[in-house]
Amino acid sequence: MAQFETLIWTINIILVLESIGSCIACGRAEYRIGDECCPMCSQGNRVYKHCTEFTSTSCVPCVDSTFLDEPNGLMKCKVCTNCDPGLGLKVKQPCRPSSDTVCGTLEGFYCLDPTKDGCRAAQRHSSCKPGQYISHTGTTSTDTVCSDCTGDTYSDGSLTACQSHTGCESVGLQEMKPGFPWSDSECGPQLSHSTARGIIGVVASMTVLMILAGAVFLLIVVRKRKNSDSF
Repeated sequence: MAQFETLIWTINIILVLESIGSCIACGRAEYRIGDECCPMCSQGNRVYKHCTEFTSTSCVPCVDSTFLDEPNGLMKCKVCTNCDPGLGLKVKQPCRPSSDTVCGTLEGFYCLDPTKDGCRAAQRHSSCKPGQYISHTGTTSTDTVCSDCTGDTYSDGSLTACQSHTGCESVGLQEMKPGFPWSDSECGPQLSHSTARGIIGVVASMTVLMILAGAVFLLIVVRKRKNSDSF
C-alpha cells in the first residue's frame, strides 16, 4: 500500500512539473508552438516550418507585395498598403519585405489621418471665393485658410493678399465701374467738357424726339376714335 501511494505521489509530481514547464514563458526572441519555444523569424521573413525538439524554425522571405516589420512566428506575411489616389494619396516610400508602404499626400491635398511616417487619408485644399484672399497657404498637414477683403481692396480668390482698387482719376482716366471686394475698378478715357456737352445734347435731343413721337401717336389714336364714334 505504501509503495502504491509513493507511485501516485511520484506521478502527481511529474504532472505538476510538466504543467509548470508548459506555463513557462518563451524568451523574447521565441514563440510558443505546443510545448516548444521556437526561435522567431527575423523581420522581412515568415515561418515556413515550425521548430521541433530536434530542428530549428525554418524561415522564408516575404514576397509579392507582402511584408513583416518585426521578428515573428507567423506563417503568413501581411499585405502591403495601397496608396489610393482616390483618397488623395501617393507612394512616399515603397513597400519592402521588412516594412510597409508609406503613403504621402498628392499635390494640393492635406492629410486628414496621419500616421507615424505618412498618411492614411487626405483631402483637397479648400479654394478661396472671389472677395477672399489666401491668408495661409495649405500644406501637406493643414488646409488653406481664407480671409475676406475689406475697404477699397479686392481679390478673385487666388491672391495671397488683397489688391487696392485702381484709382482711375489718379492715372488720368474716368471710373466707368466701381470696384468691389471681388473685382477691380474699371476705368475709361476722360471725356472733355465739349464732348460731355455734345453727349448730353444728343441724349436731350433724342429724349425730346421720343416725347414728340409719343404725342403724335396719341393724337392719331384720339382722332381715329372720334372718327369711329361719329359713324
